Amino acid sequence: MHGKQFPISKANKLDDPAREEWIQTPEVLSLLTVRPGEVIADVGAGTGYFSLPLAQAAGPEGRVYAIDAQAEMLAQIGRKLEQVAFTNIELIYAEAGRTALPDASCDLFFLSNIWHEIEDQIAVLRESLRVLRTGGRIAILDWRTDVEPVAGPPLDHRISASQAGSALNFVGFNQIALAEAGRYHWLAQAVKQD
Repeated sequence: MHGKQFPISKANKLDDPAREEWIQTPEVLSLLTVRPGEVIADVGAGTGYFSLPLAQAAGPEGRVYAIDAQAEMLAQIGRKLEQVAFTNIELIYAEAGRTALPDASCDLFFLSNIWHEIEDQIAVLRESLRVLRTGGRIAILDWRTDVEPVAGPPLDHRISASQAGSALNFVGFNQIALAEAGRYHWLAQAVKQD
C-alpha cells in the first residue's frame, strides 16, 4: 500500500523533541477537536507521536488503534506504553488500506505525514469510509508544498491539500475543510455521511 516506508533506522527522528517545531501537536489536536470517548484510528502511527496525545484527548472511555505496517514501529510504541499509564491504546499491525478494524467502528480516521507515501490513496479512503461510523471524520495531515523543507520529504514528493480534498470528494466524503496546520503542514478533514 505504501510507495515508501519510513526507515526503521531513522525512527529516533520521529521522537526528536525538535519535531515539535515542525508539527505543533497542540495546534493539530485543537483542529481535530477530539472528544472524550471517541474511537480513533491512528493510521501510520509510527512511533506513536500522535497516538499518545490522541489517547489522552479521547480519555479512558475512548480508544486509539495505533496502526502501522512496520512491526518495529509498533514495538517502539509498546515500549512507550510500558512507561505510561495509558490503557486505551491498541497496537495493530496492518496496512493503511486494510486496517483489520470492524465496519463502522471509529469516530476519527487520522493519517499523519504518510499521505505522500501512499500509492493507492483511493483504497485508503475507501477503507476509512468502511471503518468510520456515520458522522465520523477523516483527517489527513501532511507537508505543505509551498514551504521549503526543513524536514520531511523533498518538495517534489509532496502532495497539495487541494489534491487530497479532490480525492476525498471523489470517494464521497462531505464537509471537506482544508487548513494550514502550523508553518509546514496542511490538514484536510471531511465527514462521512449516510
